[in-house]
Amino acid sequence: MVGIWEIVRHQFLMPYLSMNMGNYLTPVLVFLFSIVLLLPLFSLMEKNVQELEQERMLKTAMEAREALAKELHDGMAQSLFLLSVRIDRLEQKHERGEMNGEMIGQLKKTVHEVNRYVRQAISNLKVPVTGPQSSLLKLSVQEQLAQIAREVSIDVALDWDLREEIFSPSEQAELLSCIREAMINVRKHTRAGKVAISGRADEQGWRVAVSDDGAGIRHEDPFAVSGSYGLQIMKERTEGMGWTLTLKSGDSGTIVEIAKRGTSV
Repeated sequence: MVGIWEIVRHQFLMPYLSMNMGNYLTPVLVFLFSIVLLLPLFSLMEKNVQELEQERMLKTAMEAREALAKELHDGMAQSLFLLSVRIDRLEQKHERGEMNGEMIGQLKKTVHEVNRYVRQAISNLKVPVTGPQSSLLKLSVQEQLAQIAREVSIDVALDWDLREEIFSPSEQAELLSCIREAMINVRKHTRAGKVAISGRADEQGWRVAVSDDGAGIRHEDPFAVSGSYGLQIMKERTEGMGWTLTLKSGDSGTIVEIAKRGTSV
């Protein structure tokens, strides 16, 4: 464009335009020509960015749906299938007059597991996702605890010093589930009004403690109490992850501790 302008003004416009005026007009013409070309280009780029953003949102939604489907399959679907099988067996025993309390207890435990999976799925969906930081374990714990505190009317204090990198995604999910189960059971069995949760790491591993100010659990072995399915399930989950679970209870309160030892952090 500049070449054409220079040829035109030197060949045809010299009698009408001075050299200085021609030099002043050159950048003006370059600017106007750039605007004419760049406006459609910027519009095209903006359209492409919008399309990429829509694709990203669709991909994120699909990933969330796949994660939810996996969670439903691994938790509720399998538990409901097991529940249907046990109900069939219970009906057969009832027809033969062989009803026993063990089968009913197993059914109650399975129903409790399904209820826990449902609550966990709903709680995970309620956690807001605002950016990359929302995946941090500490933020997840804070959001989960705030939701649980509203559900069970407990004052929660959090003292968390565990880094996200030391946990795999499955360990994060299991740890959050165990903390949630511990809080619900603390409220159910001890009638506590305040709960303190701490997370600490050292050279040997890490430790998460859930303590309360309740009256304590009046059993020598709380995990063996009939009907305490939440504690039993929490013990099974921690053992499945290779963690240790201890419960200390007395008049001054109850402490549930989840720990992993044997690996440096």
